[in-house]
Amino acid sequence: MIYLDSAATTPVRREVLDAMWPYLTAEFGNPSSSHALGHRAAEALKQARATIAAILNCRTSEITFTSGGTEADNLAIKGIALATPRGRHIVTTGIEHEAVLASCDYLQRHHNFEITHVPVDRFGTVSPLAFADALRDDTTLCTVMLANNEVGTIQPIAELAALAHSRNIPFHTDAVQAAGALDLNVATLGVDALSISGHKLGTPKGIGALYLRSRIPTEPILHGGGQERGRRSGTENVAGAVGLAKAVELATANLAERMTHLSALRDELIRGILTGVPSAILTGHPTNRLPNNASFCFPGTSGEAILLQLEERGILCSSGSACAAGRDEPSHVLLAMGVPPEVAQTAVRLSLPDALGAESVPETIVAVRSACQAVLKA
Repeated sequence: MIYLDSAATTPVRREVLDAMWPYLTAEFGNPSSSHALGHRAAEALKQARATIAAILNCRTSEITFTSGGTEADNLAIKGIALATPRGRHIVTTGIEHEAVLASCDYLQRHHNFEITHVPVDRFGTVSPLAFADALRDDTTLCTVMLANNEVGTIQPIAELAALAHSRNIPFHTDAVQAAGALDLNVATLGVDALSISGHKLGTPKGIGALYLRSRIPTEPILHGGGQERGRRSGTENVAGAVGLAKAVELATANLAERMTHLSALRDELIRGILTGVPSAILTGHPTNRLPNNASFCFPGTSGEAILLQLEERGILCSSGSACAAGRDEPSHVLLAMGVPPEVAQTAVRLSLPDALGAESVPETIVAVRSACQAVLKA
């Protein structure tokens, strides 16, 4: 079996499990408790926060642990929008993750916000000029993902954030897919809020984090005991936080070397598929894309049928976002990029794990060519 669905989730890393294990067993204390067991849990939580803050280049007080990327996106978007009296206008794009789009839709339906979706080009890239034109005096928040989860296109976030800041508008980026592949130094990116998710990096599902700049007011979306400095109530997932810190630490070690290796495998895979399947269309930016992402459309076929054929050949991948799996409608990302609906229905995403061996690439190329031929003959 060759697993090429890392954009959906990754296996738990042994080092992460080892780091978490004490807090799943003997060190089970509630970090809010005043006895020794609680104090040790609180210290573990403090150290995990400090590790992530150091890697993101921010203050420890600016890290809020969440249940994952979806909650981090919800907290950033709803929290900032509802706490900021500036206005009721949000700028985003049509290629965002469902967590971002649904949060914006909620604010529109229940709080009378107006949402502007900045268009993207055929590669899925946001134009800074179009973005700047969308900003208004009553814009209260901008949210644009760092790298797309379906087609892998990387956005010019630093430039977009600077444009937003020139109008004193807070800027959030969903960095769930970018974590472990790109530098997440928030000072370099210039963002006010940034979301990450652990299970894309080798933790169990159910842990994530939000970087939120100290000066940004935020309305909590979970109310209760006031944990996480009042931003996110609920007894903290100490084991998850410890695991996330270890996963982020591992994911940023030798980052450039690892991504150079993955980029070479990705490029070999892209070349082989485009050569072996002449009708194949590469989606996303041809070069400015995540090192582990190779996404295609295969006109005249069915993406779901190709996935079944590939699984029969030992290749596990997806047709796009795992959150949208099972839906009949084509990808909103591809439609926003101008891909015709009938072509968008043929999408296949191959997302490479760090551990992928070079020998798996030619095997995958052969399997994709064979799968396409089988679907076309059916």
